[in-house]
Amino acid sequence: MRSLSLLLLGAMSVCAQPFSFGLKGGVPLTDFLDASGFYQTNTNRYIVGPTIELRLPFGLGVELDALYRHLNYSESSSLLGLGSQQGTTTGSAWEFPLLAKYRFPSRIVRPYVDAGIAWDTLTGLTQTITETLPPTGNTTTTTTSNPAELHKNTTEGFVIGAGIDVHLLVIHISPEIRYTRWGAQHFLSSNGGLSSNQNQAEFLVGITF
Repeated sequence: MRSLSLLLLGAMSVCAQPFSFGLKGGVPLTDFLDASGFYQTNTNRYIVGPTIELRLPFGLGVELDALYRHLNYSESSSLLGLGSQQGTTTGSAWEFPLLAKYRFPSRIVRPYVDAGIAWDTLTGLTQTITETLPPTGNTTTTTTSNPAELHKNTTEGFVIGAGIDVHLLVIHISPEIRYTRWGAQHFLSSNGGLSSNQNQAEFLVGITF
C-alpha cells in the first residue's frame, strides 16, 4: 500500500508540473525569400507569437510556439512591343515548432539546448497582377490566392537551438539562437528568380511567466 501511495504521489507530481506561457519574438538571421531578376522581396524582418512550455523534472521541458511573420514580394517584367506586367504578392507564414528542451543545472542563469520538429504554413496569400497592353495602354488587373510561384503551402522541418534562461522574480527571459532545416520550399518560380530558403536561422527572445 505504501509503495502504491508513493507511486501515485509521484505520478501526481509529474502531472502537476507547472506550465509557463508568454511571448516569443525576434529577428531572422537568414532571408525567408531569395529574389533576383524580375523579382524583389520586401519581407518584414520580425517574428513574433505566443509560446507555452511544460516544465518537467530534471531540467527537462516541452515547448510549443506559434510564430508569425509577414511576407511580400513583387515582380516586374516588360517585353518590347508586348506590354508589361506588374505583380505584388502578400501573405503570412505561421511557424509551429514543437521542441524538447534540457536546462543545465544552475540557480539564476541556466543554459539550455532544444531540438524537435516544426511545421510552417502560409495563410492569406494574395497576388495582384496588372498587365498593360500596347498600343492602347489599356490595363487589366487579376487577383489570385494561388500564385504561380507557390510550390508547397505547408512544409515540415527539423529544429535545433541553444540559449540561456534567466529567472528574474516571476518571469523568465530566454534569448536563443535557433536553426531550422525545412524539407521543402514554399516558393519556386519557373525562371529561378524566386525561391524560399530551406535553411533558416533566427535570434529569438522569450518572456514567460
